[in-house]
Amino acid sequence: MASGWVRSRKVGAYSAALLASTMMTGLAHAQSQAAQSSTALEEVVVTAQKRSENLQDVPVSIQAMGGEKLEQLQVGAFVDYVKYLPSVSFTTSGPGFGQVYMRGVASGGDGNHSGSLPSVGVYLDEQPVTTIQGALDVHVYDIARVEALAGPQGTLYGASSQAGTLRIITNKPTSTGFKAGVDLELNQVDHGGTGHTLEGFVNMPLSDKIAVRLVGWDVRDAGYIDNVAGSRTYTRGDDDKSNDVTIFNKNRVKDDYNTVYTQGGRAALRIELNDNWVVTPQVMGQVQKVGGLFAYDPKVGDLKVTHFYPESSKDKWVQAAMTIEGQVANLDVTYSGSYLKRNDVTNSDYTDYSYFYDQVGYGFYWTDNAGNLVNPSQYIQGKDRYRKESHEIRIASPQDQKLRFVAGGFYQKQKHNIFQNYRIDGLGSDLSVPGYTGTIWLTKQNRVDRDKAVFGQVEYDITDKLMLTAGIRFFKAHNTLVGFYGYGKGYGSTGEKACFKAAVVPGSPCTNLDKGVKESGNVPKVTLTYKIDGDKLVYATYSKGFRPGGINRRSTLPPYQADYLKNYEAGWKTTWFDNSFRWNGAVYLEDWTNFQFSILGANGLTEIKNANQARIKGVESDITWVPVQGLTINASAAYTDAKLSANYCGFTDSAGNPITTCATPQAPDGTVLPVTPKFKANLTARYVFSLKDWDAFVQGSFVGQTSNWTDLRLKERAIIGQQKGYTTLDLSTGMDKDGLSLSLYLKNVFDKRASLNRYAECAESVCGTQYYIVPNQPRTLGIKLGKTF
Repeated sequence: MASGWVRSRKVGAYSAALLASTMMTGLAHAQSQAAQSSTALEEVVVTAQKRSENLQDVPVSIQAMGGEKLEQLQVGAFVDYVKYLPSVSFTTSGPGFGQVYMRGVASGGDGNHSGSLPSVGVYLDEQPVTTIQGALDVHVYDIARVEALAGPQGTLYGASSQAGTLRIITNKPTSTGFKAGVDLELNQVDHGGTGHTLEGFVNMPLSDKIAVRLVGWDVRDAGYIDNVAGSRTYTRGDDDKSNDVTIFNKNRVKDDYNTVYTQGGRAALRIELNDNWVVTPQVMGQVQKVGGLFAYDPKVGDLKVTHFYPESSKDKWVQAAMTIEGQVANLDVTYSGSYLKRNDVTNSDYTDYSYFYDQVGYGFYWTDNAGNLVNPSQYIQGKDRYRKESHEIRIASPQDQKLRFVAGGFYQKQKHNIFQNYRIDGLGSDLSVPGYTGTIWLTKQNRVDRDKAVFGQVEYDITDKLMLTAGIRFFKAHNTLVGFYGYGKGYGSTGEKACFKAAVVPGSPCTNLDKGVKESGNVPKVTLTYKIDGDKLVYATYSKGFRPGGINRRSTLPPYQADYLKNYEAGWKTTWFDNSFRWNGAVYLEDWTNFQFSILGANGLTEIKNANQARIKGVESDITWVPVQGLTINASAAYTDAKLSANYCGFTDSAGNPITTCATPQAPDGTVLPVTPKFKANLTARYVFSLKDWDAFVQGSFVGQTSNWTDLRLKERAIIGQQKGYTTLDLSTGMDKDGLSLSLYLKNVFDKRASLNRYAECAESVCGTQYYIVPNQPRTLGIKLGKTF
């Protein structure tokens, strides 16, 4: 094992040297060919305000990465593109289970099966694809662009866009001509295995009014976490060792434990009914199978873990969507609707809880039907069924008028069928949940989140240079949670003993939770924009975002309330030096009121309470510069100062309002909010040149951020520790000719180990000494071959 590791390091170092040498040779050759001709930047078109506009004309803080840019940066998944978005931070436990945050609006502890709704909305084209578990991990291929809209977008995008919105815009069918492409990639991960990617698309005009676009992908991501041999012993805590149980993981030992297989496709049709109406139906689906764990135990070793029970996930989803665009009189009319079906199946090792909560806290006591002690190790079998439908219809007036508007209505319904089966092999039937022999704890619930809204936004040109924008969204939310959670009658005072009526949710023994909450309100937005000239504008915005409240799974706790974010922002969009230098940015102050905070309470059950207030101040900026023909430099950065503006005491009054006056707050006024680093930045330099009759390039990308915490509370921080800052470097080079392309890349050149998440299997105060780190991918060498037709 050690010799393989050393060999892997040497191969990676040699690859880095070879790639760097190739890039330097290319640069030296290119210097002699540099010509002083046009260095103008290309126009970037976005649809952030529900219509196509030049990025530089939109008074919103937006970062947009076009399809070409995504390909240049080797972006294939969620974690690949968010690292280039400074205002975005995230936590993850593996593919398909990422939580995204913007501008420091994060309290930690999100992503539970029945937790708070996300604070950042994620859209696939016109349709929201954010579920309670988090956003879909859409494979990025044949994508027109990714847009990141920072700050509250509630007026146009609704509840789950409290802090911002991410939009993934696909390439649409076109009847202008046939086009197709295929791409093949092979890669090698240091300390791990080999992977591959096969992708392809075809755009076919069926007539001058109808076209179809078909896209498919097959991806294998190599593993790099090793599950190594080990044991764990449970004792009764007395001198009698005859009942001790020692478990081993011999049958689970495996190198490169965390492989991922992703297969999916997309089919879209464009039908031009006449000169005024276009219908675009689309179906997209993906299956992602993950083996192993995406975290390592630093006490065991770098990229190593010792676990004893199956660990895997299967994330399968399909979305059917339709967009209808047309005109009635001089009004643009748009309908967008979608239906999302997502099924997750997970298997998790839960022996840390068994050891630290039961063994250390209470002793070794689980028995079979004969009263004999059994192996107390727990493991979890989970199934989550998500169903989401959304409908939006809006009208927009002509954009060449002095007074312009967009107005519409929105409806969304999300269903979440929750099944969490906590098992102990050999457990007696008297201790088991009825109908589930061997199950010590069962969660079988149905959650439904309903949202209705009407919205409108008006723009008025006060003068040729000064524009006023005003918008508002009126919303209603209705959330319900019904079903069963807890133990059987043979243990504890919760679970079956707390049931008050027969089973409502099929598969549950009875019902001990049936609650709902309704809320309504509005979120406004006002922006004043001043165009200094045709290349420069400044703007000032006040906006408000919201996130609905909901029901706690622990039925003795009250519902948690909606939380709100007020945003005060000033920004600029500027272009300089004959359109060769673009500088955009924004400064902002945000007040987050009664924010929702999730913790793991008794029995490892999530509790959600409204915490208190936070104030967030920040600056975000990005530049694009073409100093000479062929050389493009992109840089972006964000500084975020996110802190509590009142004490977090950890409890609320009878109405659910947070108490902020206490002798020993769990997090005092001034405590830095978790997850978001204070500073995050990236820099990419790309040089294109001619190499004989080929178009060639060399590129380097740097990404870095400062340290951050994963929990709000000081005691828990001290237990689980801080995530250190990190920097990484990616290099690539390649060439193309007549649609044939060949490229070589090296990601994470210096094999830096970044921490993307840091967690324990149960509450930090119980399991926190046994923590895990989710790393970035180790150094990866890849080669790509592509052909377009």
